[in-house]
Amino acid sequence: MGKKHKLSLTEEELVLALQHHEKRAAEALYDMYSASLYGVIFRIVNDTTTAEDVLQEAFVKIWHSSATYNVDKGRLFTWMINIARNLAIDKLRSKDFKNQNKNQEIENNVGYIDTHNNTVYKPELLGVKELVDTLKPEQKSILDLIYFKGYTHTEAAEELGMPLGTIKTRLRTAIQQLRKHFN
Repeated sequence: MGKKHKLSLTEEELVLALQHHEKRAAEALYDMYSASLYGVIFRIVNDTTTAEDVLQEAFVKIWHSSATYNVDKGRLFTWMINIARNLAIDKLRSKDFKNQNKNQEIENNVGYIDTHNNTVYKPELLGVKELVDTLKPEQKSILDLIYFKGYTHTEAAEELGMPLGTIKTRLRTAIQQLRKHFN
């Protein structure tokens, strides 16, 4: 048996198919974005099973919320990343997840998990890594904590020993820098 052909649609076709709840939209969504969304989720929860569960939740939420997506407010991928990221952060903060991981030092296992499961988030596949690498180091570290590790602005400020206002300003500046590449 040959390999199944991956379904790929333009963003416009995918949005329309999603909003009409066409079967091909679900297939294209999975084929085109599952690896990227999984990578973002895994970076936050650092657990394969949990990341897979959150990915499924994200696809269900994307499917059911597709009518709320507004093309004028940003790209579909950005909208989906935000849904996946928020679900992962919610899962991380949930009481069940905290209890399940009480005895595990997550920070000490990140490198071990990444190298042994080979499920590292690879933004370079999207060209994001190169763009983020153009930022100043202090902007990169804030972006990494907030967008790739799921920290809140307050948590990032505490982690980096900076005032909250400085974190917000540097983050806003970093996002403005990155936006220049897309406009």
